[in-house]
Amino acid sequence: MPNPAAGTGETAPRTGLISGAAAYGLWGLLPLYFPLLVPASAWEIAAHRVIWSLVFCVGLLALTGALGRLRVLLTDRRVLGRLTVAAALLATNWVTFLFAVLTDRVVDAALGYFINPIVTVFLAVLVLRERLRPAQWVAVAIAGAGVMIVGFGYGTVPWIALLLAGSFGVYGLAKNRIGRTVQAIPGLAVEAAVLTPVALGFIGYLAITGGGTFLVSATADGEPIRFGMAAHTLLLIGSGLAAAIPLLLFATAARRLRLATIGMLQFIAPILQFLLGVLVLGEQMPPTRWIGFVLVWVALVVLSVDGYRARRRNPKRGLPGSAAGPA
Repeated sequence: MPNPAAGTGETAPRTGLISGAAAYGLWGLLPLYFPLLVPASAWEIAAHRVIWSLVFCVGLLALTGALGRLRVLLTDRRVLGRLTVAAALLATNWVTFLFAVLTDRVVDAALGYFINPIVTVFLAVLVLRERLRPAQWVAVAIAGAGVMIVGFGYGTVPWIALLLAGSFGVYGLAKNRIGRTVQAIPGLAVEAAVLTPVALGFIGYLAITGGGTFLVSATADGEPIRFGMAAHTLLLIGSGLAAAIPLLLFATAARRLRLATIGMLQFIAPILQFLLGVLVLGEQMPPTRWIGFVLVWVALVVLSVDGYRARRRNPKRGLPGSAAGPA
């Protein structure tokens, strides 16, 4: 992701801020969209997200005369290999998020994206062999305690939150290792292209076995499609746009804002998801869950304050975090 603000004129930062807020806002509101696709399963929705995001990205590249960028990526074996790994991680993240939303665990998903910056810091130690500052270690420890308390309240490991944070953290690391020359839309197009044969095969399997919901008026069990065949089909196609449009807005923001500003904007998505889960969807928040979340929020404050101080000492240093958005 480009670090310094690009663009000229006084409107560039404003445009970047609006684009970034819109991107993370849309990601945060996704829990309201995916339930509209029921009775489609998380796997079927994920398959359609892959297929239609590829269609959207290729169409956008064609309209802007940038298909050459896609061809370059597809012919570079090193980049293609790393984007294939990134695609597998992205698919894991998408399916997990969809499962969380469709099983009324949106708060778990929010927790995963809250702890994502902490996981990114931890990966920097394990994979990149970076040395953490004392405050970063404190943040990791506090967040770890918070996750353990949430798990204690559940009586089980909060696997949805950990899998979302882990898959997205490693996804961000994989994209970082590819380099900043791979732009957002061509990169997503390659990732979707890698996953599309599997997605098409799964959609075909559902069509043959009668388990799919695409272009049908009722499921194999006789359950009618909620909004009718045409509306449901359009909603499934729209799931691809829901993947690509926020990423396009994010790319616009990344070219115009400092990395530190992007790092703060990323909390819009989990905050919205948390509020939706608690206030709109009515998910339960027992005391242990509140305690765990508060500890995670304290850890994020410690991490952010430490990052701010580090940037004051070294302006070239940015906040740790993934160079993309959630879900």
